[in-house]
Amino acid sequence: MNLMNVLLMASQGGTPGSGGSSAVSTIVMMVLIVVVFYFFFIRPQTKKNKELKKFREGLKKGDKVITAGGVHGKILEVNETTVIMETEGQGRLKVEKMSVSSIISSGE
Repeated sequence: MNLMNVLLMASQGGTPGSGGSSAVSTIVMMVLIVVVFYFFFIRPQTKKNKELKKFREGLKKGDKVITAGGVHGKILEVNETTVIMETEGQGRLKVEKMSVSSIISSGE
C-alpha cells in the first residue's frame, strides 16, 4: 500500500492537498492493476485449464499415463468421468480423469 501512496503522491506533484487529479490518478492506477492481473495471472491460468481439459477429453484406450499421485499405467477403458487403467503386475485401478496428469511418451 505504501508503494501505491508514493506513486500517487508523485503523480500529484508531491502535495497531498491537491484533489483534482487525485481521483483520476487513483482510477488509472486501479485500471492498470486490473489489466496486469488479467494478463499475468487470469489469462494464462484459463488457457492452461482449457489445454488440460482438452488433454483429458482426448484420452483413449492404450495410452500410457501418469496420475497426479505418481501411479503409472495403461488405459484399458475410458468412461465419462473415470478411466480404468492397468498397472504393472496386472492390477487394475479405476481413477478419475481429473487425476490423470500426463501421457508417457512412446520413447520412454
